[in-house]
Amino acid sequence: MFVKKRVSSLIDGQTAPQALASLAHWRIQACSAELEASLRGRVRGHHRFMLKLHLDQIDAFDAAIARIDKEVDANLDPFRAAIETLSTIPGISGLSAETIVAEIGIDMSRFPTAGHLISWAGLCPKNDESAGKRRSTRMKKGAPWLKTTLIQCAWAASRAKKSYLQAQYLCLRSRRGPKKAIGAVAASILTAAYHILKDGTIYQDPGANYLDNRAKANHALRLVNRLKTLGFDVQIAPRLHSGRLVSYQVP
Repeated sequence: MFVKKRVSSLIDGQTAPQALASLAHWRIQACSAELEASLRGRVRGHHRFMLKLHLDQIDAFDAAIARIDKEVDANLDPFRAAIETLSTIPGISGLSAETIVAEIGIDMSRFPTAGHLISWAGLCPKNDESAGKRRSTRMKKGAPWLKTTLIQCAWAASRAKKSYLQAQYLCLRSRRGPKKAIGAVAASILTAAYHILKDGTIYQDPGANYLDNRAKANHALRLVNRLKTLGFDVQIAPRLHSGRLVSYQVP
């Protein structure tokens, strides 16, 4: 909107740097003097003609997109409930949910398991193995539109505070790097979508502490073994936690 206002002012013949600088977006960090200095120049008739031509093309594209959105919305009634349910998954917006439903549908009987759907989407490593050694761990090509949408959703989910998907991303990023971690989060999102569409359930976030709680005993065992290798004798005593007795058996 702000860009169109500035371009429209140039097309209408406005060339004063002060007037154009007053149309700047409020988030621009440059001061008024810097803006005015950057807006000094010569705008001639053919420049205004080309600006008007490009602006008309942008308006035409915006109008076409609005018509497409209206047509899509008019045909969403059979899928609206599924789209609204998928939108409860962290990172999935309404548009992303529509894209996912358009790519995989709502009938999950075509995929025997969630793993089959993940493989079809291209979110698992390709089978590139020779002589018992895996030569590549790159993802399969899969469905490009679905895969791209899920990767974008995974990046959004990685910023969802106190969520399982963010915890999963942070855990895997430290060991496998950000790209592989995002691929794993995208696969988790698709797995959740599969069960939601298949069973008609609602997404329930396990929470940011799910991975820690699940691996707490194993983590305690690793720490004890580490201390033993350093020459310490370790004894773990049970303690009362949340009204129940917690203990770990360490060999």
